[in-house]
Amino acid sequence: EKVASMRIFEDAGGKMNLSARDVGGEMLVVSQFTLYADLRKGRRPGFVEAARPDRGALLVERFASRLEAEGYTVGRGRFGAHMLVRIENDGPVTIVLDSRDL
Repeated sequence: EKVASMRIFEDAGGKMNLSARDVGGEMLVVSQFTLYADLRKGRRPGFVEAARPDRGALLVERFASRLEAEGYTVGRGRFGAHMLVRIENDGPVTIVLDSRDL
């Protein structure tokens, strides 16, 4: 619900006051386990704390399904696949969400 209703798009006054729903947006859900990389030791990222693939796939699908339940059209990446995903950041805003903090 938090992600579905985040007000991260600008209104007419330039204030981040609109949600993806407000602007007719859709969602794209792509798993990226590398965000869970542990860089405290050595020079190579470690992923031992990341969810096992079967659990990770379940969590990603559950997240996408919950967005659909909120009324969004949801595109999905292919779990575990090497994908080329192009993104375009608009403005100096990057928001990192950790589910443990929501």
